[in-house]
Amino acid sequence: MSKNKKIILTAILLATLIILSRFLSIKTPILIISFAFIPTMLCAIWLGPKWTILLNVLGDLIGATVFPTGPFFIGYTISTAISGLIYGLLLYKKEDNSYTDKQFLIKLIISVIVVSCISNIGLNTLWLSITTGKAFIVLLGARIIKEIVMIPIQIVVILFVERMLREPFDTYIRSSND
Repeated sequence: MSKNKKIILTAILLATLIILSRFLSIKTPILIISFAFIPTMLCAIWLGPKWTILLNVLGDLIGATVFPTGPFFIGYTISTAISGLIYGLLLYKKEDNSYTDKQFLIKLIISVIVVSCISNIGLNTLWLSITTGKAFIVLLGARIIKEIVMIPIQIVVILFVERMLREPFDTYIRSSND
């Protein structure tokens, strides 16, 4: 895939990420429930870790600057970069059939659980504790419950979306007709 296609695809995913995270999400003081993981995971599958980190960092910086929901804190940007790295390393398909559907499911489950534990439960709870002044342990319970609910939702949604977009992506984007 040409670099121009990668840039355009990343820009489309970035716009989608900002819309899903800033406008189509449920926000409470300690939890955010959104489908912003979809563009991140699609970028990881299609473009790899470098582009996914770029997507997540730009999404966080642009979203926090143009559509702020509170004060900017660099910790959340670090968390989203780590999430992009994990998803990109585990989910990237270098070629259209680089692994089977079963292997994809296993990689997807592992990546979602690792990101949930490291970024969402661990780091984001720490950042939330720092920014709100509330005790880490107090915030931890609600965030663990949210992640337990969201893990299967993320897996099912990404399986469905990736499967629906696989053929159009391979035909129109991944093709060598640059």
